Amino acid sequence: MADNPSNQYLKVKKRHPGLLSAVETLGQAVRQEGPIDEKTAQLIQLAAAAAIRSEGAVHSHTKRALEAGASAEEIRHVLILLTSTLGFPCVMAALSWADEKIESGEPTDPDWEV
Repeated sequence: MADNPSNQYLKVKKRHPGLLSAVETLGQAVRQEGPIDEKTAQLIQLAAAAAIRSEGAVHSHTKRALEAGASAEEIRHVLILLTSTLGFPCVMAALSWADEKIESGEPTDPDWEV
C-alpha cells in the first residue's frame, strides 16, 4: 500500500473492505490477462480517466504511470493525443490534474496499487 493514498480511498477501504479487496483483485486479474506491460496499461487507464473527466483517477493513474516508468513527457503526450477526440478544454483539465501529480515531488512506491 502507498504511503499516502487519498483520504477518500482510506475512508472507503475502512467502510467497505470487501469492496476494495474485490476492486484490487479485479485490477490485478485484468492486468495479467494480456501482453500489455504495466507502463502501457497505466497510460491507457490515464487516457480513460481523462475521457471521463475524473480528476481523482487522472491523479491516480499519473502517479501509477510514473511508478511504472513513464516519463512526464509520455504522460503529457498521452493526454495531448486526446485533443481531437475529447476536445481542448477536457485535455487542458486533464493536463492540469496530471501536472499536479508530476510536479508534486511525491515519492513513488512501485508496490502501491488500487
